[in-house]
Amino acid sequence: MLIADDDDGFLRSLHELIDRQPELNVIGAAANGLEAIELAERLGPDAVVLDLHMPLLDGVTAAARLRRDHPSVCLIALTGDEAPALHRAVREAGADEVLLKNELVEGLLERLGAARAKN
Repeated sequence: MLIADDDDGFLRSLHELIDRQPELNVIGAAANGLEAIELAERLGPDAVVLDLHMPLLDGVTAAARLRRDHPSVCLIALTGDEAPALHRAVREAGADEVLLKNELVEGLLERLGAARAKN
């Protein structure tokens, strides 16, 4: 999977969390939405987990582009922003799920496990 977040400490923690799961593997990490799109083109991940507030290209715009270019990818938006309008916008852009960062551990692993079971 590919992960994207502009908070370097959070990105490292997320990477470590995912890598501890024997059935999951991080193949790339991006610091912004544009880099996430570029890495997805090069690496072809099965799943992308991206923050919604990132520089250069926000998560909603990146999600729309990722969904268009990679229609079968599992796309999970991750945010600390509880605004319902933002969550609705990223779902409309193509995200399979929106998780609050404080719900990360439980929800992300459950959703990624379900996506892996489909493949």
